[in-house]
Amino acid sequence: MEQGNRRGRRRNVAVAALALLAVAGSTTALAPGAASASSHREAPLIAGEPRLDNTDVYAFVAPDATDSVNLVANWTPFEEPNGGPNFYPFATRTAHDINIDNNGDARPDIVYRWTFQSHYRNTGTFLYNTGPVASIHDATLNFYQTYTLQRIDRHGARTVATGQAAPSRVGAASMPDYAHLAAQAVTSVHGGGKTFAGQADDPFFLDLRVFDLLYGANLKESGHDTLAGYNVNTIALQVPKSDLALKGDAARNPVIGIWSTTSRHGVGVLRTDGLNLASSGGSSQVSRLGMPLVNEVVVPLKAKDKFNSSKPAGDAQFLPSVTHPEVPALIEKIYGIKAPAGPRKDLVQIFLTGVAKSTGPVQADLNSQLLNKDVDPKAFRPSEQLRLNMGIAPSGSPDRMGVLAGDLAGFPNGRRLGDDVVDVTLQAAEGVLLPGHDKGADGLGDGVSANDHAFGSTFPYVALPNSVAVNQ
Repeated sequence: MEQGNRRGRRRNVAVAALALLAVAGSTTALAPGAASASSHREAPLIAGEPRLDNTDVYAFVAPDATDSVNLVANWTPFEEPNGGPNFYPFATRTAHDINIDNNGDARPDIVYRWTFQSHYRNTGTFLYNTGPVASIHDATLNFYQTYTLQRIDRHGARTVATGQAAPSRVGAASMPDYAHLAAQAVTSVHGGGKTFAGQADDPFFLDLRVFDLLYGANLKESGHDTLAGYNVNTIALQVPKSDLALKGDAARNPVIGIWSTTSRHGVGVLRTDGLNLASSGGSSQVSRLGMPLVNEVVVPLKAKDKFNSSKPAGDAQFLPSVTHPEVPALIEKIYGIKAPAGPRKDLVQIFLTGVAKSTGPVQADLNSQLLNKDVDPKAFRPSEQLRLNMGIAPSGSPDRMGVLAGDLAGFPNGRRLGDDVVDVTLQAAEGVLLPGHDKGADGLGDGVSANDHAFGSTFPYVALPNSVAVNQ
């Protein structure tokens, strides 16, 4: 864990920046801009269904496309690169959804839904590919997946894209130019925008040994990026801001809430070909993800599976876990840093309402849907979502500490790929934005400050998947 005067100065900068934003008084005065959760094996049931486990959600406006918003959602944690012969397909008979709430009523106003189909060219071999693959359309790519992307709103569902997913990265002999294959998997979206589905390096960086009594109860176990070298299955979408904003007006209504869900369709029955499943029965939501780390370290064990199957509109049942969080109490017990007194209304703002002067002790107008001009305040309902103010401009020099460092385009105002959500969340849990907090919390972190690979500067922005075995 890092500590020092630099972090104290950072906190002061953050407070000052939030104060300036509050003085501005209205998000419509802000220039166009950016923003973007994490959950690897976070609940007992989903840990046994990795293909259905959504691991992170990001939302941000990139400097190269300031009129659009990027939404990135990941599935299947801990993909070891050499996991053949079947590698890591997206789940079929499954809805991979990214949900948008633009009026704050805790219900999705827009749903983008990807559904995947699997295809084999030759079932008489065990090989994923039967020779070098120069194109995702090559006959040597024995196994491949296609998908349909639907946009669902109050008018119904319409197909806005069909495409082919980038394959798992088998290795240099099989896929000598994987970057080309990934580029081929970028597909245009009807009405504007683009989408990508395929394997990528896991962009989340942290030391997961936090679960060993908070880094071994003596800080000796921190500083190792547990996810370095692992891959995930990524779905990315770039669409115009007007596609997501309430009434299509991103200037009047710049704030949106985002979460991903996985819904499995009925019971699978193996067809006579021995390869494909037929489904019977309806669909059930089995995984949910909005703000990072919520279902890992905020929601208690007894409620984790319930959270994954629940809807944001029912999040009042999880309120005690936010107002009286477990992590600060553990830090006080193990490291002697006094936990802020509850109830934690500041954390309610961060996790359940978004930050606005009307919602709690952090007096700034940042990223609550209540800031949208056309929102009905009476219909607003606190709920766990990743909230993004599309009206805040991308930072020319992004800071991994986001809002805590005065970079209002960063987490918890959405989440960029490079935002250090563990350090930000730990310090926020210790009340660094509250007056009179324990100064020992300044600089708390896991010692991992960046991803092991650089991110891209163009869509889909994620790094290419790893091809070297993790155990090397």
